[in-house]
Amino acid sequence: MSSPALLILHDAVGAVAQRWVLDAPAMTIGRDEANAVVLADREVSRRHAQIDHDGDHYTLTDLGSKNGTFVNGTPVHRATVLRDGDEILIAPRHRLIFVDSEATVPAQRPPRGLRIDAASRGVTIDGQPIDPPLTATQFALLTLLAREPGRVYTRDEVIEACYPFEDGVSDQAVDGLVRRVRSRIAAIDPSREYVVVVRGHGVRLVPEP
Repeated sequence: MSSPALLILHDAVGAVAQRWVLDAPAMTIGRDEANAVVLADREVSRRHAQIDHDGDHYTLTDLGSKNGTFVNGTPVHRATVLRDGDEILIAPRHRLIFVDSEATVPAQRPPRGLRIDAASRGVTIDGQPIDPPLTATQFALLTLLAREPGRVYTRDEVIEACYPFEDGVSDQAVDGLVRRVRSRIAAIDPSREYVVVVRGHGVRLVPEP
């Protein structure tokens, strides 16, 4: 009889932070303590997602979460069969790796692309941290865009997320915020654009290739 699969949480620099044995027919993921996999973050729904095992396959289902569940960058809209090495993003600020029962558990997985660590409020690009850290407003912008990579967020949505207690925020302030975030990212990786301005519509985070 094969051993159960594993779910591994990686931190901002790609090291294993926590792991769970998927040894039950159904295991829920969420911020509520009653879940089998607990992610204590307000961006994570109380019951966010569920992994089911029918004896042959493990499947992942989003439980109507507010900020979404992704497998290898693709939003989960229906039950999705998991395969060894699949990357699961919850909210999508928490990166989990599915390790099949027949696979060797990695001690560390090299980080790829842009990663946001909600707990430390840190951001890394291919494992290299943005240092000094982003300001609270810059971090809020990047967190907003990362909720749904590829989606264009309007100026009003940016203002609501980044300036929740300010009135009369100007277009120049929003433009300056986006420009500074783009500049901070480009200082680490100038080879590609991560944050793109869609003229007349808003701004978006480019999905990982």
